[in-house]
Amino acid sequence: MNESDYPARYWHFAEDGRIQCDLCPRDCMLREGQRGACFVRQRVGDRMVLTTYGRSSGFCIDPIEKKPLNHFYPGSSVLSFGTAGCNLACKFCQNWDISKSKDMDRLTEHASPEAIAITAERHGCKSVAFTYNDPVIFAEYAMDVADACHARNIRTVAVTAGYMHDQARRDFYAKMDAANVDLKAFTDEFYVRLTGSHLQPVLDTLAYLKHETGVWLEITTLLIPGENDSDREIAALSRWLAAHLGEDVPIHFTAFHPDYRMEGLPATPAETLNRARRIALGEGIRYVYTGNVYDPEGGTTYCPGCKAPLIVRDWHQIVKYRLAPEGRCPDCGTPVAGRFEAFAGQFGRRRIPVAISPGAAGKAPACLGDSESTATTGDE
Repeated sequence: MNESDYPARYWHFAEDGRIQCDLCPRDCMLREGQRGACFVRQRVGDRMVLTTYGRSSGFCIDPIEKKPLNHFYPGSSVLSFGTAGCNLACKFCQNWDISKSKDMDRLTEHASPEAIAITAERHGCKSVAFTYNDPVIFAEYAMDVADACHARNIRTVAVTAGYMHDQARRDFYAKMDAANVDLKAFTDEFYVRLTGSHLQPVLDTLAYLKHETGVWLEITTLLIPGENDSDREIAALSRWLAAHLGEDVPIHFTAFHPDYRMEGLPATPAETLNRARRIALGEGIRYVYTGNVYDPEGGTTYCPGCKAPLIVRDWHQIVKYRLAPEGRCPDCGTPVAGRFEAFAGQFGRRRIPVAISPGAAGKAPACLGDSESTATTGDE
Protein backbone atom coordinates (compact mmCIF):
# COMPACT_ATOMS: atom_id res chain seq x y z
CA MET A 1 0.00 0.00 0.00
CA ASN A 2 1.24 3.46 -0.90
CA GLU A 3 1.93 5.53 2.23
CA SER A 4 -0.11 8.39 0.78
CA ASP A 5 -3.15 6.05 0.83
CA TYR A 6 -2.82 5.20 4.51
CA PRO A 7 -6.31 4.68 5.98
CA ALA A 8 -7.29 7.48 8.32
CA ARG A 9 -9.42 7.08 11.41
CA TYR A 10 -12.07 9.42 12.85
CA TRP A 11 -14.67 9.91 10.13
CA HIS A 12 -18.20 8.89 9.22
CA PHE A 13 -20.62 9.21 6.32
CA ALA A 14 -23.05 12.09 6.48
CA GLU A 15 -26.64 11.73 5.27
CA ASP A 16 -25.84 13.58 2.03
CA GLY A 17 -23.09 11.11 1.13
CA ARG A 18 -20.18 13.29 2.14
CA ILE A 19 -17.55 12.09 4.59
CA GLN A 20 -17.29 14.09 7.80
CA CYS A 21 -13.90 14.18 9.50
CA ASP A 22 -14.25 13.66 13.26
CA LEU A 23 -10.66 14.39 14.23
CA CYS A 24 -11.04 18.05 15.24
CA PRO A 25 -13.83 20.58 15.76
CA ARG A 26 -13.57 21.83 12.18
CA ASP A 27 -15.77 18.86 11.17
CA CYS A 28 -14.71 19.09 7.53
CA MET A 29 -17.24 17.65 5.04
CA LEU A 30 -15.57 15.99 2.07
CA ARG A 31 -16.69 14.91 -1.37
CA GLU A 32 -14.57 12.69 -3.61
CA GLY A 33 -11.01 14.01 -3.90
CA GLN A 34 -11.51 16.87 -1.45
CA ARG A 35 -9.09 17.56 1.39
CA GLY A 36 -9.83 18.90 4.83
CA ALA A 37 -8.72 22.32 6.04
CA CYS A 38 -5.52 20.67 7.27
CA PHE A 39 -4.84 19.61 3.64
CA VAL A 40 -3.41 16.22 4.59
CA ARG A 41 -6.64 14.28 5.25
CA GLN A 42 -8.38 13.49 1.96
CA ARG A 43 -11.39 11.57 0.72
CA VAL A 44 -10.43 8.84 -1.72
CA GLY A 45 -13.43 6.80 -2.80
CA ASP A 46 -15.46 5.73 0.20
CA ARG A 47 -12.81 6.34 2.83
CA MET A 48 -10.51 9.02 4.20
CA VAL A 49 -6.73 8.74 3.93
CA LEU A 50 -3.77 10.42 5.62
CA THR A 51 -1.54 11.61 2.79
CA THR A 52 1.53 12.34 4.94
CA TYR A 53 1.92 9.01 6.73
CA GLY A 54 5.61 8.07 6.83
CA ARG A 55 6.73 11.40 5.39
CA SER A 56 8.42 14.30 7.15
CA SER A 57 9.78 17.78 6.51
CA GLY A 58 12.94 16.78 8.39
CA PHE A 59 14.40 15.39 11.61
CA CYS A 60 16.59 17.17 14.19
CA ILE A 61 17.93 16.37 17.63
CA ASP A 62 17.14 19.23 20.03
CA PRO A 63 17.37 19.94 23.75
CA ILE A 64 14.06 19.11 25.41
CA GLU A 65 13.96 22.69 26.73
CA LYS A 66 13.38 23.90 23.17
CA LYS A 67 9.90 22.32 22.95
CA PRO A 68 9.62 24.05 25.50
CA LEU A 69 9.54 21.55 28.36
CA ASN A 70 11.46 22.56 31.47
CA HIS A 71 10.17 19.87 33.85
CA PHE A 72 10.41 16.78 31.62
CA TYR A 73 13.83 15.18 32.05
CA PRO A 74 15.78 18.49 31.91
CA GLY A 75 18.96 18.41 29.88
CA SER A 76 17.89 15.42 27.79
CA SER A 77 17.82 15.29 24.01
CA VAL A 78 14.73 14.81 21.87
CA LEU A 79 14.39 13.71 18.26
CA SER A 80 11.99 16.20 16.68
CA PHE A 81 10.03 16.00 13.45
CA GLY A 82 6.87 17.19 11.73
CA THR A 83 5.04 16.75 8.45
CA ALA A 84 3.02 19.42 6.61
CA GLY A 85 -0.29 21.16 7.07
CA CYS A 86 -2.27 22.34 10.10
CA ASN A 87 -5.87 22.37 11.29
CA LEU A 88 -5.62 25.98 12.48
CA ALA A 89 -5.16 29.09 10.36
CA CYS A 90 -3.00 31.30 12.59
CA LYS A 91 -2.18 34.61 10.94
CA PHE A 92 0.92 34.86 13.16
CA CYS A 93 2.24 31.35 12.46
CA GLN A 94 6.00 31.19 12.97
CA ASN A 95 6.38 27.84 11.19
CA TRP A 96 4.14 28.86 8.31
CA ASP A 97 6.41 27.40 5.61
CA ILE A 98 5.65 23.95 7.07
CA SER A 99 2.23 24.29 8.63
CA LYS A 100 0.72 26.18 5.68
CA SER A 101 2.43 24.07 3.06
CA LYS A 102 0.32 22.41 0.36
CA ASP A 103 3.41 21.13 -1.42
CA MET A 104 3.90 17.47 -0.57
CA ASP A 105 7.21 17.50 -2.46
CA ARG A 106 8.76 19.32 0.50
CA LEU A 107 8.29 16.16 2.56
CA THR A 108 11.64 14.75 1.53
CA GLU A 109 12.21 12.44 4.50
CA HIS A 110 10.58 8.99 4.51
CA ALA A 111 10.66 7.05 7.75
CA SER A 112 8.72 4.18 9.24
CA PRO A 113 7.76 4.32 12.92
CA GLU A 114 10.38 1.66 13.65
CA ALA A 115 13.11 3.60 11.84
CA ILE A 116 12.32 6.71 13.90
CA ALA A 117 12.45 4.77 17.17
CA ILE A 118 15.76 3.16 16.18
CA THR A 119 17.21 6.55 15.25
CA ALA A 120 16.23 8.01 18.62
CA GLU A 121 17.72 5.02 20.44
CA ARG A 122 20.99 5.06 18.50
CA HIS A 123 21.55 8.73 19.31
CA GLY A 124 20.65 8.45 22.97
CA CYS A 125 17.48 10.55 22.76
CA LYS A 126 15.25 10.32 25.80
CA SER A 127 12.18 11.15 23.75
CA VAL A 128 10.70 11.78 20.32
CA ALA A 129 8.69 14.97 19.74
CA PHE A 130 5.92 15.52 17.21
CA THR A 131 6.31 19.20 16.47
CA TYR A 132 6.93 21.94 13.82
CA ASN A 133 3.36 21.45 12.62
CA ASP A 134 0.51 20.11 14.73
CA PRO A 135 0.63 16.33 15.29
CA VAL A 136 -3.14 16.24 15.65
CA ILE A 137 -3.46 16.14 11.87
CA PHE A 138 -1.06 13.19 11.50
CA ALA A 139 -2.38 11.41 14.58
CA GLU A 140 -2.29 7.91 13.08
CA TYR A 141 1.38 8.26 12.16
CA ALA A 142 2.27 9.83 15.52
CA MET A 143 0.51 7.08 17.46
CA ASP A 144 2.29 4.36 15.49
CA VAL A 145 5.63 6.09 16.10
CA ALA A 146 4.76 6.32 19.80
CA ASP A 147 4.14 2.57 19.96
CA ALA A 148 7.50 1.87 18.31
CA CYS A 149 9.24 4.28 20.71
CA HIS A 150 7.65 2.83 23.82
CA ALA A 151 8.83 -0.62 22.76
CA ARG A 152 12.38 0.78 23.11
CA ASN A 153 11.70 2.72 26.33
CA ILE A 154 11.70 6.08 24.53
CA ARG A 155 9.19 8.71 25.64
CA THR A 156 6.95 10.69 23.32
CA VAL A 157 6.10 14.39 23.31
CA ALA A 158 3.28 16.25 21.54
CA VAL A 159 3.75 19.94 20.77
CA THR A 160 0.26 20.98 19.80
CA ALA A 161 -2.51 23.56 19.79
CA GLY A 162 -4.75 20.99 21.46
CA TYR A 163 -7.62 21.36 18.95
CA MET A 164 -9.21 17.87 18.94
CA HIS A 165 -12.47 16.04 19.40
CA ASP A 166 -12.89 13.89 22.49
CA GLN A 167 -12.46 10.36 21.10
CA ALA A 168 -9.40 11.27 19.03
CA ARG A 169 -8.00 13.11 22.05
CA ARG A 170 -8.35 10.03 24.24
CA ASP A 171 -6.71 7.73 21.70
CA PHE A 172 -3.90 10.15 20.93
CA TYR A 173 -2.87 11.04 24.47
CA ALA A 174 -2.97 7.42 25.57
CA LYS A 175 0.24 7.19 23.51
CA MET A 176 1.93 10.39 24.79
CA ASP A 177 4.18 10.93 27.80
CA ALA A 178 4.33 14.74 27.70
CA ALA A 179 2.67 17.62 25.91
CA ASN A 180 3.25 21.30 25.47
CA VAL A 181 -0.09 22.83 24.54
CA ASP A 182 -0.17 26.21 22.85
CA LEU A 183 -2.81 28.28 24.63
CA LYS A 184 -2.82 31.08 22.11
CA ALA A 185 -4.96 33.56 24.05
CA PHE A 186 -7.78 33.63 26.54
CA THR A 187 -10.62 35.04 24.44
CA ASP A 188 -12.70 33.27 21.83
CA GLU A 189 -12.63 36.47 19.77
CA PHE A 190 -8.85 36.11 19.36
CA TYR A 191 -9.15 32.46 18.39
CA VAL A 192 -11.86 33.12 15.79
CA ARG A 193 -10.25 36.20 14.27
CA LEU A 194 -6.59 35.16 14.26
CA THR A 195 -6.62 31.35 14.20
CA GLY A 196 -9.91 30.35 12.58
CA SER A 197 -10.77 28.16 15.57
CA HIS A 198 -12.29 28.40 19.05
CA LEU A 199 -10.96 28.56 22.60
CA GLN A 200 -13.18 26.08 24.43
CA PRO A 201 -11.89 22.87 22.76
CA VAL A 202 -8.36 23.85 23.79
CA LEU A 203 -9.45 24.39 27.38
CA ASP A 204 -11.18 21.00 27.23
CA THR A 205 -7.91 19.40 26.11
CA LEU A 206 -5.99 21.04 28.94
CA ALA A 207 -8.49 19.90 31.56
CA TYR A 208 -8.53 16.38 30.10
CA LEU A 209 -4.75 16.11 30.11
CA LYS A 210 -4.46 17.30 33.70
CA HIS A 211 -7.29 15.35 35.27
CA GLU A 212 -7.73 12.20 33.19
CA THR A 213 -4.21 11.25 32.03
CA GLY A 214 -0.70 10.82 33.35
CA VAL A 215 0.73 12.99 30.58
CA TRP A 216 3.16 15.63 31.82
CA LEU A 217 1.73 19.00 30.75
CA GLU A 218 3.27 22.41 30.12
CA ILE A 219 1.68 25.38 28.37
CA THR A 220 2.99 28.05 26.01
CA THR A 221 1.36 31.41 25.28
CA LEU A 222 2.87 33.59 22.57
CA LEU A 223 2.25 37.20 23.59
CA ILE A 224 1.42 39.44 20.63
CA PRO A 225 1.54 43.21 21.19
CA GLY A 226 -1.94 44.69 21.31
CA GLU A 227 -3.68 41.35 20.78
CA ASN A 228 -3.40 39.13 23.88
CA ASP A 229 -0.89 40.88 26.15
CA SER A 230 -3.09 43.01 28.40
CA ASP A 231 -2.81 42.69 32.17
CA ARG A 232 -6.50 41.77 32.31
CA GLU A 233 -6.23 38.89 29.86
CA ILE A 234 -3.00 37.51 31.34
CA ALA A 235 -4.52 37.62 34.83
CA ALA A 236 -7.72 35.90 33.63
CA LEU A 237 -5.70 33.21 31.90
CA SER A 238 -3.55 32.65 34.98
CA ARG A 239 -6.56 32.47 37.29
CA TRP A 240 -8.20 29.88 35.03
CA LEU A 241 -5.04 27.76 35.02
CA ALA A 242 -4.72 27.90 38.80
CA ALA A 243 -8.39 27.09 39.35
CA HIS A 244 -8.84 24.37 36.73
CA LEU A 245 -5.39 22.80 36.36
CA GLY A 246 -3.73 23.64 39.65
CA GLU A 247 -0.67 25.69 40.45
CA ASP A 248 1.95 23.17 39.30
CA VAL A 249 1.43 23.26 35.51
CA PRO A 250 4.28 25.35 34.10
CA ILE A 251 3.51 28.12 31.61
CA HIS A 252 5.93 29.70 29.15
CA PHE A 253 5.23 33.25 27.96
CA THR A 254 7.13 33.66 24.69
CA ALA A 255 7.93 36.60 22.44
CA PHE A 256 6.25 37.14 19.09
CA HIS A 257 8.32 38.20 16.12
CA PRO A 258 6.67 39.63 12.99
CA ASP A 259 5.90 36.83 10.54
CA TYR A 260 3.47 35.43 7.98
CA ARG A 261 0.39 37.72 7.81
CA MET A 262 1.25 39.86 10.83
CA GLU A 263 4.54 41.33 9.72
CA GLY A 264 3.36 44.85 10.50
CA LEU A 265 3.38 44.35 14.25
CA PRO A 266 6.42 44.98 16.46
CA ALA A 267 8.23 42.19 18.25
CA THR A 268 7.19 41.57 21.83
CA PRO A 269 9.29 43.63 24.27
CA ALA A 270 11.08 41.68 26.98
CA GLU A 271 9.30 43.76 29.61
CA THR A 272 5.94 42.41 28.39
CA LEU A 273 7.11 38.88 29.14
CA ASN A 274 8.48 39.91 32.52
CA ARG A 275 5.18 41.62 33.34
CA ALA A 276 3.22 38.51 32.33
CA ARG A 277 5.49 36.38 34.48
CA ARG A 278 4.92 38.62 37.50
CA ILE A 279 1.15 38.51 36.99
CA ALA A 280 1.04 34.72 36.68
CA LEU A 281 3.22 34.27 39.76
CA GLY A 282 0.95 36.67 41.61
CA GLU A 283 -2.06 34.53 40.66
CA GLY A 284 -0.41 31.52 42.25
CA ILE A 285 1.21 29.72 39.30
CA ARG A 286 4.42 28.23 40.70
CA TYR A 287 6.48 27.74 37.54
CA VAL A 288 6.40 30.62 35.06
CA TYR A 289 8.97 31.02 32.29
CA THR A 290 9.79 33.43 29.50
CA GLY A 291 10.97 32.44 26.04
CA ASN A 292 12.40 33.78 22.77
CA VAL A 293 14.29 36.45 24.73
CA TYR A 294 17.46 36.35 26.79
CA ASP A 295 16.22 36.21 30.38
CA PRO A 296 18.16 33.99 32.82
CA GLU A 297 15.69 34.69 35.62
CA GLY A 298 12.75 33.77 33.40
CA GLY A 299 14.47 30.55 32.40
CA THR A 300 15.30 29.39 35.91
CA THR A 301 13.35 26.79 37.86
CA TYR A 302 12.89 27.96 41.46
CA CYS A 303 11.89 25.94 44.49
CA PRO A 304 8.21 26.67 45.21
CA GLY A 305 9.02 26.46 48.92
CA CYS A 306 12.21 28.35 49.75
CA LYS A 307 12.55 30.02 46.30
CA ALA A 308 16.11 28.79 45.81
CA PRO A 309 17.25 28.54 42.17
CA LEU A 310 17.37 24.82 41.34
CA ILE A 311 17.85 24.67 37.56
CA VAL A 312 19.55 27.73 36.08
CA ARG A 313 19.38 28.07 32.30
CA ASP A 314 21.12 30.24 29.73
CA TRP A 315 18.75 29.96 26.76
CA HIS A 316 18.45 26.17 26.37
CA GLN A 317 21.72 25.46 28.19
CA ILE A 318 21.63 24.33 31.83
CA VAL A 319 24.39 26.14 33.70
CA LYS A 320 23.50 24.91 37.19
CA TYR A 321 21.47 21.89 38.31
CA ARG A 322 20.76 21.39 42.02
CA LEU A 323 17.54 19.39 41.95
CA ALA A 324 17.71 16.08 43.83
CA PRO A 325 17.15 12.97 41.66
CA GLU A 326 13.67 12.38 43.05
CA GLY A 327 12.70 15.96 42.17
CA ARG A 328 13.05 17.69 45.53
CA CYS A 329 14.78 20.86 46.62
CA PRO A 330 18.07 19.91 48.33
CA ASP A 331 17.69 22.81 50.76
CA CYS A 332 14.15 22.48 52.11
CA GLY A 333 12.91 19.19 50.66
CA THR A 334 9.95 20.71 48.83
CA PRO A 335 8.94 18.55 45.81
CA VAL A 336 9.11 20.12 42.35
CA ALA A 337 6.43 19.02 39.91
CA GLY A 338 7.68 17.21 36.84
CA ARG A 339 9.44 14.12 35.53
CA PHE A 340 13.00 13.90 36.84
CA GLU A 341 15.84 11.44 37.28
CA ALA A 342 19.49 11.62 38.29
CA PHE A 343 21.21 14.36 36.29
CA ALA A 344 24.32 12.97 34.60
CA GLY A 345 24.90 15.68 32.00
CA GLN A 346 23.04 17.48 29.26
CA PHE A 347 22.66 17.62 25.53
CA GLY A 348 23.16 21.40 25.46
CA ARG A 349 21.73 24.00 23.14
CA ARG A 350 22.82 22.42 19.86
CA ARG A 351 20.48 21.44 17.01
CA ILE A 352 21.66 18.46 14.98
CA PRO A 353 19.94 17.51 11.70
CA VAL A 354 19.43 13.78 11.22
CA ALA A 355 18.92 11.91 7.95
CA ILE A 356 16.83 8.75 8.03
CA SER A 357 16.91 6.50 4.99
CA PRO A 358 13.74 4.60 3.97
CA GLY A 359 15.36 1.31 5.07
CA ALA A 360 16.82 2.68 8.30
CA ALA A 361 15.30 -0.06 10.44
CA GLY A 362 18.07 -2.38 11.47
CA LYS A 363 20.98 -0.12 10.56
CA ALA A 364 22.54 3.02 11.98
CA PRO A 365 21.11 6.26 10.57
CA ALA A 366 23.28 9.12 9.40
CA CYS A 367 23.53 12.03 11.81
CA LEU A 368 24.89 15.28 10.51
CA GLY A 369 27.26 16.87 12.99
CA ASP A 370 27.24 13.86 15.27
CA SER A 371 30.87 14.46 16.23
CA GLU A 372 29.67 17.48 18.18
CA SER A 373 27.45 15.37 20.45
CA THR A 374 29.41 15.71 23.68
CA ALA A 375 27.39 16.18 26.83
CA THR A 376 28.42 18.58 29.57
CA THR A 377 27.32 18.69 33.16
CA GLY A 378 25.41 21.57 34.62
CA ASP A 379 28.29 22.47 36.88
CA GLU A 380 30.81 23.10 34.12
